[in-house]
Amino acid sequence: MPTADATRVLECLTSKHPHAISKTVLISAFHHSNFAITAPRPAAVVIANPRKDGDGNEMLIDITERAATRLQEIMTKDSNPSLALRVTVESGGCHGFQYLMSLTDMSAVSPQDDTVFEASNSSGAKVVMDEPSLELLKGSKVDFTMELIGSQFKIVGNPAATSSCGCGTSFDIKV
Repeated sequence: MPTADATRVLECLTSKHPHAISKTVLISAFHHSNFAITAPRPAAVVIANPRKDGDGNEMLIDITERAATRLQEIMTKDSNPSLALRVTVESGGCHGFQYLMSLTDMSAVSPQDDTVFEASNSSGAKVVMDEPSLELLKGSKVDFTMELIGSQFKIVGNPAATSSCGCGTSFDIKV
């Protein structure tokens, strides 16, 4: 049974689109269904040292399901649940900056300098970034790709990048 708030949402939707379906039919169907209105779940949550940008917005990244699954497989294979993927950005590459990725133990994470993200899918997969790297990567996703040339963790959807190389390991930023 939906809440009064859910009923108000449905009434608002049907008032904006009156020809789509009758309000009574839609609300009745909703009342007798098992559907629920929920907010989308973030793909990663900050578990250590959250950071905000200059405008006061949280600096976040996402971890795709594929990346979380692959990290979980590596942790299981190595019998080390304390492994995390460290992502850093350095000057270099063919476009000015390059992504560097390595496995690290959580005991090597700096509580002052590093931010730790954990996948929200209960895999235990973690990604670690220092503040300068997070500043350049906020809003992007950590993914795992499998291609003919090999498989790798990769940064996708970096909003700060204006261009990148063909292999996706270096990028240029908006100034």
